[in-house]
Amino acid sequence: MGNCSLDFEQQKISLLNALVSMDTLSARTILTQPYDPCTPHQVVEQLVAPALEIIGEGWEKGEYSLSQVYVSGRICEELVDLILPPMHQSRRYQPKMAIAVLEDRHMLGSRVVYSALRASGFELAHYGSQTVDALAQRVEKDRIELLLVSTLMLSSALRVKRLRSLLEQSGRQVKIMVGGAPFRFDPALWQEVRADACGSSAAEAVDFAENLLKELQ
Repeated sequence: MGNCSLDFEQQKISLLNALVSMDTLSARTILTQPYDPCTPHQVVEQLVAPALEIIGEGWEKGEYSLSQVYVSGRICEELVDLILPPMHQSRRYQPKMAIAVLEDRHMLGSRVVYSALRASGFELAHYGSQTVDALAQRVEKDRIELLLVSTLMLSSALRVKRLRSLLEQSGRQVKIMVGGAPFRFDPALWQEVRADACGSSAAEAVDFAENLLKELQ
C-alpha cells in the first residue's frame, strides 16, 4: 500500500455524528469523496474502524443505544462494500472467517460483530444458529480459519469445548474467539472451554481478526 499521510480527524468526527444520527446520506458523502493518495482499504482503517470503535465504547458507557451501534454498523457495512467491493485486491489475503450463534436464537449481538467486521473490510459468513455438530461440520466443509462463536446461556458456552474437540478430530486448525454473557460473567471461562480468545465488544473481534491476518501473511 502507498503512503497515507492524510489527517482524518475532522472526517472521523463528521462520520461519527452521521452514524449516531443514522444519517446514511451524510455518511456516504464522507466515505465516497476522494482521499488521494490513500487507498480504499486505508480509508476504512483510518476512518471507518475508529468511528465504529468509538460508538462501541460509547455504548458500553451508556452514551449510545444498542440500536445506534447496530444501525451504524449496517450503514458502514453497505458503504464499505461500495468503496471496497468484495473482489477488491485489498481483500484478497484474508483468513476464511465465519460467525455463529451456538444453540440459541438471539442474533443481535452476532449481527453487531458481523457488521463491524464487514465494515472493517473483512469477508465472513454468518451461519446463524447452529448446534455443535452442525457447526463443526460446516467449519470443516468451508475450511474456516477463524470462527467467532456467540453464546447467551452458560450451557451453550460450555459446549465450545466439545466444538474444539470435534474440530481437532477433523484435523482443522481453527482459531476460536468467543463472546456473550457467560464469558463476561466468568473472565476465565473462555480458557476453560479451550477458546483462543474472548471478546467483549465488536472492536475486540476486529482487532483479533487483524492480528490473525498479520500472522497469516
